[in-house]
Amino acid sequence: MATNPNLDQLDIQLIDLLARDARVSNRKIAVELGVTEGTVRGRIKRLQQDGLIAFTAITGFEMGTRARLAFINVQANADKVREVAAQIADLPSINAVLITMGQFNITAMCLIDELDTLVEIASDRILSLSGVHHVETSIAVKTAKYNSRMAKITPRTDPIDED
Repeated sequence: MATNPNLDQLDIQLIDLLARDARVSNRKIAVELGVTEGTVRGRIKRLQQDGLIAFTAITGFEMGTRARLAFINVQANADKVREVAAQIADLPSINAVLITMGQFNITAMCLIDELDTLVEIASDRILSLSGVHHVETSIAVKTAKYNSRMAKITPRTDPIDED
């Protein structure tokens, strides 16, 4: 994966078109950008190989699952925030970890099927980490807006082994 991607204007335009509609044909992209279909095909291949784009189907949270989006807000010692965030990110059931400002300095997000799972993650795993002194959880009960371009959150498809 490229650590410092060197994107030119054509790459940026191509990514923008694909972000709006990933099913658009290479021929249509080529016409819109004024380049050959081969150029489009080559650019897409390079962007995929560099890990800068990927194609996937994104489903709604409720489709075929009872999973609910849960937030775990964490208060950690200021000198241990990055270390604690890294340890939380290593938990297989966690989908996202954000270092934040305010009452909590870390927010973790995950999908859960049962409240027991959230208790196990928040109380048994995260609260027991060195430097963590308080956690609070909340569960999304209705989605008013979700931008999948900003944050793709999907349930795990492989077995979770958190031992």
